[in-house]
Amino acid sequence: MEPTPEKVKQIFDPYYIADLTVWAEFSKNLEVRIFQKNEIIKEYNTSEKYINILISGSAAHFVLNDAKDICINLFYEKQFFSDYLSLLTQTPTVIKTECLEDAVIWSISHTELNKLYSRSATGLFIGKAISDVMFIRKQSEQINLLTLTPGERYSKLIKERPEIFQRTSLKTIASYLGVTAESLSRIRKKQ
Repeated sequence: MEPTPEKVKQIFDPYYIADLTVWAEFSKNLEVRIFQKNEIIKEYNTSEKYINILISGSAAHFVLNDAKDICINLFYEKQFFSDYLSLLTQTPTVIKTECLEDAVIWSISHTELNKLYSRSATGLFIGKAISDVMFIRKQSEQINLLTLTPGERYSKLIKERPEIFQRTSLKTIASYLGVTAESLSRIRKKQ
């Protein structure tokens, strides 16, 4: 699926409304990347090179804890994702990004993004929209993790993304919710 200006505009409209000509220029900078299920997009202890838009499939961020992958983010269609700390600092981080399903991703490289910023104020607004979307999502997830019980987080996840239980392993969902697979089974039975 090629990034046409119309498709890019549709993804960005909820966050930043701009004329189709803006998206025509932006879409020229997007690279289509295709990954298979379980393929690594970014390995642990490497630097992030892209901001990504997930067009189809799903992906997750993981960190290692006691030699186990711990899921810290889940991503599905029309969501932006990146190891943003690594992208901004251009240094390695402990985050791995992996496909949970076959995926098509539109990516803009750190280099191309900075060129876009330097060319126009519109480029800066696009960059701000991307960073705002990612910040709002991450801050909301952190607040939920600290203020909601595992059962409440599960209910919220079901309400917001009911399809993930058909698409994502219970082990990964449990990890994302911060519970064991057994605890998730108990929570699901109570709901």
